[in-house]
Amino acid sequence: MLRPDSPALLRLPMPELIYPAVAAVSAGLCALLIIALHPLLVRYAMARPNARSSHRVPTPQGGGLAVIAATFFVAGAILVGTGQGLAGPASVAAAGALLALLGAVDDIKPLPAVPRLLVQFFAVTTVVVASEVQIFPEAVPSSVERAILVFAGVWFVNLVNFMDGIDWITVAEVVPITAFLACLGVVGLVPPVPAIAAASLCGAMLGFAPFNRPVARLFLGDVGSLPIGLILGWLLLELATTGAIVAAILLPLYYLADATITLLRRLVAGERIWEAHRTHFYQRASDHGFSMLAVSGRVFGLNIVLAVLAGVTILWPQPAVQMLALAAGVVAVTLQLRRFAGYGGMVWG
Repeated sequence: MLRPDSPALLRLPMPELIYPAVAAVSAGLCALLIIALHPLLVRYAMARPNARSSHRVPTPQGGGLAVIAATFFVAGAILVGTGQGLAGPASVAAAGALLALLGAVDDIKPLPAVPRLLVQFFAVTTVVVASEVQIFPEAVPSSVERAILVFAGVWFVNLVNFMDGIDWITVAEVVPITAFLACLGVVGLVPPVPAIAAASLCGAMLGFAPFNRPVARLFLGDVGSLPIGLILGWLLLELATTGAIVAAILLPLYYLADATITLLRRLVAGERIWEAHRTHFYQRASDHGFSMLAVSGRVFGLNIVLAVLAGVTILWPQPAVQMLALAAGVVAVTLQLRRFAGYGGMVWG
């Protein structure tokens, strides 16, 4: 981990102020881009209600284009201006742009599952190879670890896409995670590069939030959810490389649990997992009386709890504390899944 007096950190002017400034600029730029793009999105990228949808009327999608553009532009400008290394971020930006293009095409005309998956594997592999990270350098050969990271990354990109099914839920997921990582950057517990990227993405999502507030006037679309999944996955990977592996698991634990359990349930039931559906826990919650705002609010609150637990594991890295915090996170997520499944019903029910 970087110490507050690390030379890499000291290259940044006023490190305690730069992260909120990055978020504020990114939020404003994202909002302006959305306003400018909105007429085009209404004309070319309308989301029609389908089997997966929680909305009932056609709504423009593609707001993620503004989110990604603002994130990359602001973070890139700051990194170039402060002399930070750009090799890793450049690979993330290139792979993210590729996934944004894939998502934009899919938003306009749905693509077959296999080509989508191949492009995702290529994008994630690009990031993993360029990052040159090893989380378990002594326990797992680098080639095996990279293969695991690629498959995990592709799953993470897809689960973020799967979970983007109701108003504000992606905001409720992304903002706490990225704000937490930016705060770690302020105190020097993660390197400046991912911390600046996190602050920029956090700001962009806040700029998008007013347009996605229930009942939403605009959706992210795949053009946003796919690259956001890639960026989040990279940020969590960077966090894990500092030694904060449990924290990197805790932060996205709700999304991991909801998407993975839902996938396994559908596989056991013999369903076609590539087809649209409404069986995620957050989607089933609406069948049990939760409004979209209530669901997203509960996800946001849960993510704050998970962020606090992640902070505990960083401040007190003893193995016993790590295990207790992880167990507490699992319990918190399980209780929320049960509520969404039917006010305390069984998770698999």
